Amino acid sequence: MGRCLKADHALHVTIEGNADERGTEDWNLALGDKRATAVENYLEQLGASKAQLRTVSYGKDRPLCTQHNEECWAKNRQAALKAKEKR
Repeated sequence: MGRCLKADHALHVTIEGNADERGTEDWNLALGDKRATAVENYLEQLGASKAQLRTVSYGKDRPLCTQHNEECWAKNRQAALKAKEKR
């Protein structure tokens, strides 16, 4: 992804940080932000420009899995990348 962003400045990515259902709303939003920011920093190290990247935290509001167990919670602790081209 980093090489693609470096090669095509019209490509932009939104990095969506997510958390599991445990903890307070504020805590989970902070964790989602931390995950999204970590991915943003990594993509910048690979050559993406700050202008190409946007972060957002959804906390526990957009779970991939809705079961209430550790395996499911682990799936929800992630950052998702959404790419689009801006011309």
